[in-house]
Amino acid sequence: MESKKLSINNQENSVMPKILFIMPYFGEWPFWMPFYIRSCSYNPTINWLFYTDCERPDDSPPNMEFRNLSYKSYCQLVSDKLGIEFSASNPYKLCDIRPGLGYIHSEDLEGYDFWAFGDIDVIYGNLRSYFTGERLSGKDLLSTHARRVSGHLCIIRNSPNMLNAFRDIPDWEKRFSDATHHALDEGAFSRLFMGHKNWPDWLRLFAEKFKSRSRRSEFVEAHSTYSLLPDGRKKTPEAWYWNSGTLTNTDFVNKELPYLHFYRWKKQSWSGKGAAELVQYEGLHKGARWRISKNGFELDE
Repeated sequence: MESKKLSINNQENSVMPKILFIMPYFGEWPFWMPFYIRSCSYNPTINWLFYTDCERPDDSPPNMEFRNLSYKSYCQLVSDKLGIEFSASNPYKLCDIRPGLGYIHSEDLEGYDFWAFGDIDVIYGNLRSYFTGERLSGKDLLSTHARRVSGHLCIIRNSPNMLNAFRDIPDWEKRFSDATHHALDEGAFSRLFMGHKNWPDWLRLFAEKFKSRSRRSEFVEAHSTYSLLPDGRKKTPEAWYWNSGTLTNTDFVNKELPYLHFYRWKKQSWSGKGAAELVQYEGLHKGARWRISKNGFELDE
C-alpha cells in the first residue's frame, strides 16, 4: 500500500524550528482517529510519520505520512538499527524504545530541528502557540509534565547528543530487548534529565542548575491529562472544547492549552464502548467545534 508522502517544505515559515513526530503504531485504529487526524491537520507546520500495519486513514492531511509494514518487519528494523534483538510480542513494548526513536529513524529526521514521540489518545490544540520558536531555542528536551518525561508528548532536539541520550539508560540493551514493559520513556529516561524529583522544588531546581542536561530541559505542567490547580489538587475537567484548532477546558476557560490526553476517560467512562455510543453523529469530526467529555465527542453549540 502506498504511503502519503509528506514534505518538510509545507512549513509556512522557514524560521520556525521543524518538528517531526515519529509514531510507530500497530493493531487497529481507535474510533477517535478521525478527531485525532483533524487536530493534526490544524497544525500544518508540524509533521507526523506513522509506521503502521493499519490502512492509511481517510482524509489524512499533507503533514501526515503513513508507511505500511508489519509489526514483525518493524521489530527487525529496530533490531538492525540498535544492534539488539527486539521481538516483543506485544506492540505496547514500543513505549520502552521511545527514547531511541530518534536514533532509529535518524534518516527520516534529515532537515528537522526536533523530533517528538507521543500517544494517539490525544487531541491537539495549537501546538505552535505553546512550543514557540523562542521556547524551543534554548532547550534540548521539552516535557509537558512537571516531574517526568511525558510519554504522551515529548519534544527532543535532533542533535547527536540527544539522539544517543538513551544509551545512558542503565542496561538499556537488556531492558529494550526483554518482553517486560519497563515504562522507560517516563521512568529511566526522565532520570537522565531530572534528578531528585521528590525534593522540594526550590532545592531540586537549584541542584539541576549544575547539570547541563537539566539546564537544557523543560519540565512544565501543561494540564493535558488533568488540571493542576493552584492549591496543588489534580482535577479532571468536566469537558474540553476544540474550536478550529484551539483547545480550552472547563478549568481553564480563557487559557489556550496545547493538547488533551483523554487517558482517564478512555480507561473509565469510555471502556467497552465505541463510536456508536461515544460519537454524537458520523462526520462530527469535520465540524469546526466539538466538545469532549466522559460522554464522548459531541457538538459544541
